[in-house]
Amino acid sequence: MAYEEDVETRRVQVRFVTKLQAPLKAPTTSIAIPSDLTRLGLSSVVNNLIKAGNSDWEPQPFDFLIDGELVRMSLEQFLLAKGISAEKVLEIEYIKAVAPRKQEDPCLHDDWVSAVSGSNPGFILTGCYDGFGRVWKGGSCTHILEGHGDAITSISIINQKGAKSSLTTHVATASKDRTVRLWKFDAEEPTNNVRAFKILRGHSSSVQSVAPQPSGEMVCSGSWDSTINLWQTNESDSDGDLVSVKKRKVNSKVEESQLEGEAVSSLVGHTQCVSSVVWPEERTIYSASWDHSIRSWDVETGRDVLSLFCGKVLNDLDVGGDSSALIAAGGSDPVLRIWDPRKSGSSAPVLQFASHSSWITACKWHDSSRQHLLSSSYDGKVMLWDLRTAWPLAVIESHKDKVLCADWWGGDSVVSGGADSNLCISSEVSIL
Repeated sequence: MAYEEDVETRRVQVRFVTKLQAPLKAPTTSIAIPSDLTRLGLSSVVNNLIKAGNSDWEPQPFDFLIDGELVRMSLEQFLLAKGISAEKVLEIEYIKAVAPRKQEDPCLHDDWVSAVSGSNPGFILTGCYDGFGRVWKGGSCTHILEGHGDAITSISIINQKGAKSSLTTHVATASKDRTVRLWKFDAEEPTNNVRAFKILRGHSSSVQSVAPQPSGEMVCSGSWDSTINLWQTNESDSDGDLVSVKKRKVNSKVEESQLEGEAVSSLVGHTQCVSSVVWPEERTIYSASWDHSIRSWDVETGRDVLSLFCGKVLNDLDVGGDSSALIAAGGSDPVLRIWDPRKSGSSAPVLQFASHSSWITACKWHDSSRQHLLSSSYDGKVMLWDLRTAWPLAVIESHKDKVLCADWWGGDSVVSGGADSNLCISSEVSIL
């Protein structure tokens, strides 16, 4: 029993260090702490150290790194698992804990929220099973994108180079009605309904995903017909992209024209539904499919230059992380997988996160961090991940049903939509 008591009361010498600026800096002198402390206990120690030099300090949660790895067990267990000696002074780095500190009021839709984009910090875009796209600012819907004949499956902002007005936002949507539509509006001028200025037809089945080229000159779309189509985003008919100009009569007045565009080219190779596409570099498109594969395509040649197979139906992928080279994907099991295509000789994932309990519907890298990404699932949860630990940093349970889509917004918020017809916003997430 004496030995057990010694283990329980064992103390280790540690020094807390941080890259955070004042007033978040604690003294770096070494102190002795109990080895059975977990993350919460370590947070209490650091908060007390800071408060000793600042009586007005309000405690906040921290995360802790030893040799570049996040601590997700007691200090004693971590040192034992990693074979780290506790005989010398242990250096522990602390960072802000990554978890939302606030839940905004949800934005209710008329049907399932199936698509969301947070890429503009001034507003949020959603796509819904009622066929409408919506623009949200300050908890209110300011614009409705009207015209699709079925559920919107994907929504994305197009960065238009040389646009006539910097106030004009260009958006692409994909739908189960087999079309991709392009829209433009002034986000600062609320209007009730916005009609697409261009309708892109050519897929023979539901369009599941749409992604813009970084230059904004084109978009690509993935469909249930197993193909990826490339489309021009221009507003003129000077390049032969124009098929027809449609005008609509309403109350004896002719509304503005709508262009109809044909695909510039198609990328063929998948054998089942193309569920997700991303276009991170001018000449490279990535796609995920229900045929269990991820492919990378050379836009100029139309050939796939990389194929990864995981044995599971894939619903979503994103490219980011270290050097914007890591591929994250999720699908018909609870596992979020990460590939590094720079590692030759193996197509196996370099990391697998398995805390969800059902299909993964979305995954998204953080724009400004090489370590952080999120995932959403049919289990009703959104999880925040850090590549330095196998456990989720935070589990967001703001939905009452399946989560169908999720994204980062403004660098410090997570937006998500689901089968409860809600857009949920989890804010004040300390990533950096």
